Amino acid sequence: MTCYEDLVYRGLIKDVSNLEVLVKALNEEKFKFYIGYDPSGESLTVGHLVQLVRSKILASYGHTPVVVIGGGTGLIGDPRQTSERKLLTLEQSLANAKHIEKQIKAILPKAIFVNNYDWLKNIDMISFLRDYGKHYQINYMLDKEVVKSRLASGISYTEFSYMIIQAIDFYQLYTNYGVRCQTGGSDQWGNLTSGLDLIKKNLPDSNAFAFSSPLLLKSDGTKFGKSESGALFLDANLTSAFELYQYFLNASDKDCANYLKFLTLLSKDEIEKILALHLSAPEERYAQKQIASQVVNLVHGEKELLKAQHITNCLFSWEFDALDENEFQQLAKTFGSKKINSLNILDLLVNFELATSKREAREFIASGAIYLGSKKISTSDYAVTKEDAYFEKYLLIRRGKKKFFLGSL
Repeated sequence: MTCYEDLVYRGLIKDVSNLEVLVKALNEEKFKFYIGYDPSGESLTVGHLVQLVRSKILASYGHTPVVVIGGGTGLIGDPRQTSERKLLTLEQSLANAKHIEKQIKAILPKAIFVNNYDWLKNIDMISFLRDYGKHYQINYMLDKEVVKSRLASGISYTEFSYMIIQAIDFYQLYTNYGVRCQTGGSDQWGNLTSGLDLIKKNLPDSNAFAFSSPLLLKSDGTKFGKSESGALFLDANLTSAFELYQYFLNASDKDCANYLKFLTLLSKDEIEKILALHLSAPEERYAQKQIASQVVNLVHGEKELLKAQHITNCLFSWEFDALDENEFQQLAKTFGSKKINSLNILDLLVNFELATSKREAREFIASGAIYLGSKKISTSDYAVTKEDAYFEKYLLIRRGKKKFFLGSL
């Protein structure tokens, strides 16, 4: 399988500046390509994995990834379709850039890293307008999708200028670093082509090109990478390996094929084998387990993957005594841990929706369905103490084999 065929199989090619040039470069040449990340926050999200995985695939065929951390563009803000971004301070931008670079290095250790603040900070206003602004017609900029979406509500000149500033990145990388290609999501296509235009206007014989990948959406059309509690981050302090594992373990069957192709480095043969095994027994969630393992291992490494699998196995088998305090912390962060105000077992079952009433709670207790951790509760007047809590803090109440609540004393 050629590099181009591999990307097509995975669905990782959408917009292309020149298909003939792209196919030849992918299959017959070795080139530098770049992806850019603005440090708008201290961590990337799971949604950014698509580009990182595609970069690893390109690298496996001998192409060299160059990662641009947008310390400069991050101070301006990429226009959103909804509203203006809050401007970062220089200190915030550079601090976030360091965090993001560390996360990407864990996934792309052999990539070349640059920060566009290093060249953007040296461009004065007159030079910006004369050397770059003169190449862009207002009607061209107004035609970009994200700009058009903001015209009714308003867009500042700062964000309006973003595409020119990002175009300078591609021009700088092409002329000073030998980078021929820019990649990104399809929502960035306007920015990618503006960079190509700048290069061609200054260097008509250039051989630069660009291509994008489609955005990864869930089968119901909602945005990928969001959990009930919010965004899923690559930083383990913001989203634990266990929480990330659980997200993919609970993925819809309809999403499995795309997740395997977009978010793992498995070969076509491996992916097709997984999908076939999953189809034969979907209740076993074989594909979800493979996706969860691949993603967590890629982002956090094998050690954290084993921990996530251990917590999951203990949760499935109700062997909570095998969990350490850190693992309980991860459980609490993933499923939530509400403060317990009453120590009466009936109140707890009703307050935390394991029973609809005290009468129903008594019936569950009488039938032997209620447990505190691994201990069965047999009396309705049971009073909870610290001895019932793990590490004198985490109280796990469950009803039967499927419903549980984690509280804290």
